[in-house]
Amino acid sequence: MTAGVVASGRGLWYKNGYAMSGNNGALHEELKQFIVRRLRLEQVDPKAIRDDAPLVGGGLDLDSIDLLELVVGLEKEYGLKIADVAEGRRILKSVDSLAEYVAVKRGTS
Repeated sequence: MTAGVVASGRGLWYKNGYAMSGNNGALHEELKQFIVRRLRLEQVDPKAIRDDAPLVGGGLDLDSIDLLELVVGLEKEYGLKIADVAEGRRILKSVDSLAEYVAVKRGTS
């Protein structure tokens, strides 16, 4: 399965046909794997992360350092820049909001 390419950090989303398919469920799973890998949350099963759960104060209880790491990861791995703090708060509210942002930027929404 090509999703492993993104999950392992050996590929970029735009080189991954699976990620570009527009399959919203696949995008959510890809982003959950990205979060777990990027933040080194070895004890967290990506499938256990709810799409609508808040990333800050939710089950993952991420802090500002974690969010900064995700912003850096989105830029490095996905080529997506978050312009300001307000935009970052909106985008990183949940997996759903992150997937919506990525889908719009990819043109697959």
